[in-house]
Amino acid sequence: MTSAAAHREPIALADAFASFDALWSPRIVTSVNDYDVRVAKVEGEHVWHVHDDTDEFFLVVAGELHIDLRDPAGERRVTLPRGSVFTVPRGTEHRPHAPHGARILLFEPAGTLTVGDRHEEVPDHVDATTGHELRRPHRNPQAPLLKFD
Repeated sequence: MTSAAAHREPIALADAFASFDALWSPRIVTSVNDYDVRVAKVEGEHVWHVHDDTDEFFLVVAGELHIDLRDPAGERRVTLPRGSVFTVPRGTEHRPHAPHGARILLFEPAGTLTVGDRHEEVPDHVDATTGHELRRPHRNPQAPLLKFD
């Protein structure tokens, strides 16, 4: 069990996002059963990749995220504005990207690699990780809260 799972205090998402700057480098905020709940700041393109044995859940907290998909029917793109959710089915090749930046929350089985089981060459700006522990932020009462209009 990760320390994130063992920590049982509320976590303000605004504080979690404020605790790191790295792009495409998710932080584990908590665990639910055998799943990590991760937050990430993203901008630009990730890599085309596939998770062979698991779906990947996205929630856009701020900004807008695009996910290109390749499946037997061909290629398509889904656009996720703030407040939207989408699940990429297991075995589907996909590439998230955020031309203007976004803040996202993901649900994935603990230990899932951010670049999947199969992927193209990983560029320097993408962190191939199973998630980093979140440094516990201290709530700043002056910090604006994230709003879902």
